Amino acid sequence: MSLESARTVLIADDETNLRKVLAALLRREGFSVLTASDGEEALALMERARVDLLITDLRMPKLDGMGLLRRLQDEHKNIPTVVLTAHGTVDLAVEAMKLGAFDFMTKPFDKDELRMVINKAAATAELSHREPHHAPGGRYGLIGESTSLQDVFRTIEKVASTPSTVLITGESGTGKELVAAALHHHSPRKGRPFIRINCAAIPKDLIESELFGYEKGAFTGAVSAKPGRFELADQGTLFLDEIGEVPLEMQVKLLRALQESEFERVGGVSTTKVDVRLVAATNRDLKEEIAAGRFREDLFYRLNVVPIVLPPLRDRIEDIPLLVEHFRAKYNERLQKRVEGASSEAIERLQNYTWPGNIRELENVMERAILFAEGGTIQAEELPEQILKAKKAAPELPVKNQPTPIGPLKEIVRQHTESVEKELIQRALEETGGNVTKAARRLSISRKSLQNKMKEFGLREQLAPEDAEHDSNPPG
Repeated sequence: MSLESARTVLIADDETNLRKVLAALLRREGFSVLTASDGEEALALMERARVDLLITDLRMPKLDGMGLLRRLQDEHKNIPTVVLTAHGTVDLAVEAMKLGAFDFMTKPFDKDELRMVINKAAATAELSHREPHHAPGGRYGLIGESTSLQDVFRTIEKVASTPSTVLITGESGTGKELVAAALHHHSPRKGRPFIRINCAAIPKDLIESELFGYEKGAFTGAVSAKPGRFELADQGTLFLDEIGEVPLEMQVKLLRALQESEFERVGGVSTTKVDVRLVAATNRDLKEEIAAGRFREDLFYRLNVVPIVLPPLRDRIEDIPLLVEHFRAKYNERLQKRVEGASSEAIERLQNYTWPGNIRELENVMERAILFAEGGTIQAEELPEQILKAKKAAPELPVKNQPTPIGPLKEIVRQHTESVEKELIQRALEETGGNVTKAARRLSISRKSLQNKMKEFGLREQLAPEDAEHDSNPPG
């Protein structure tokens, strides 16, 4: 488990022995641990120290668990909270989830189940630290001005207010959970629970009880009844991440729950009705999974009511300068650095790379580059080796047929190259309304290189008015 961004857990419980047991368990998992005997002490600690995760009892003196959750809504909303109590009921669990709790467990707890819950909460905490909140040049935490991303924004706007099921597809690291959160927080259900579950992180034999809950005595270790994610998401949104990992035998039960809005807990006989808006996500090609017999076709069509496809970073390289600027500001603040930007050559190298890890990989590269930057600007040679080795892809713009010039071979090649360059630049300028910066991004070259080429080919008349004025009044 990677805990570089989520290392400190706060335990709030008035039972001294339980605090000691939990602290020992969590330290073995690699966490730093803080403890508090009640809600007020917990809040005081959160004012003095960074806390990434919170485990809280419900019944405590001074300020109880529910009161603490209400305070967290105003003061520390992004801290994932696990409620742990000996007085668990479904009503309490639902109330806690509505107040923002990440999960709800009853005492005595199973250590393996607690580890699983804490690991999931840690992953959520890490994601919240990575999310680009309120960033310029984007919306919903997604940064970019590319056409493909604008299409995603428009789809979110159209479907957020509806109850329709949404299937988000895209490679790992493209921001699927950000889209799911945007769909919930811009819907009429925004005041209700937003329940997340990563289907790939749940063992196959536990996925049913995780989704639908279980009754007391349903299996060894089920010492009390526990509601599942469908039940906790009632009136809200359920986000099933990595839906392609759900075992085939479970897909039938999932399909029935979606179609009928009802289910039975594991070991139960009564049927529970829910009103849940479902959002699913996957990095798999579900049509290929259907062909291979690993995913049910009827479930796919039930999920794929509104598809949202997130483009990989390599297909929107014009957004890389905006992302670089966002991560520069973020890690300057976090690492106490004063890096002012990246050189044009560094940006060009970043745009040449194919980014198999997408935005997440770019963020890691920027964190490292800012950490080790020796000057005020990130230079190309300070980037990782795999980026420096990446070769520039040829622009995929159609080229008109050119008459074959007459002359020595070297001169023929030079004239043809210049003709192609000029046409590509003219086309990029036309498509961006003469905006030099956007045209340079589209051509994957620096603004300065494009300006030199425009001067060489006599293309200044194609500049946008603001660029023409800037170009005619150079600084200094």
